[in-house]
Amino acid sequence: MAARVEETSEGRRSFLPAAGHDWLLPFYDPFVKLFGGDKARRTLLDQATIRAGQRVLDVGCGTGTFAISIERLHPNVEVVGLDPDPRALDRAERKARREAVSVRFDRGFSDRLPYPDASFDRVFSSFMFHHLSANEKEPTLCEIRRVLRPGGSFHLLDFGGSHEKRGLLTRFIHSSHRLADNSEERILELMARAGFAEAKTIGCRAFLFARIAYYAAIAPPP
Repeated sequence: MAARVEETSEGRRSFLPAAGHDWLLPFYDPFVKLFGGDKARRTLLDQATIRAGQRVLDVGCGTGTFAISIERLHPNVEVVGLDPDPRALDRAERKARREAVSVRFDRGFSDRLPYPDASFDRVFSSFMFHHLSANEKEPTLCEIRRVLRPGGSFHLLDFGGSHEKRGLLTRFIHSSHRLADNSEERILELMARAGFAEAKTIGCRAFLFARIAYYAAIAPPP
């Protein structure tokens, strides 16, 4: 994976593109669909029990597939997608127009969410958390906790599972310094440190010769 550095209002910041490399971006959506990523995300959505009138944030939305599917399946909710990659966001906006769904896409970083406190009922992160460096993960979770309304829930899907259950792809991915602390135990620890309540693993399963894990946590009352 190759980090890209761009100028932002906060100065120069680096991030990993949605597909890991810019040249892979046109192949990202077909790849994810082919290998079951859309189905895995649908399971994540089903776990969230979204209701009409809620506001939903997809952090690290990439090319917008998941955010668009949320709006398509729940047309009575407000969906916002956020990502630092302007090229991925361009694709997301084109897809939303093509599918005639109303999704707001914002550019920003997960450790500095550009939203007021307690402004969302549900926050999702799917296959994004492993893109973050070690020093970005806890601030990201603290920001997600901040923008959730009391009683709102956070739902995370990523490569993980206990060390002894990782598959070949997961072991390969975890050779990267960005992914070395993405274990199930570490993610739950970081959720607790960020102030979430009832942080737990919902389940793990095989995915693309690896293991993926589903997590959920609640924003406690003030």
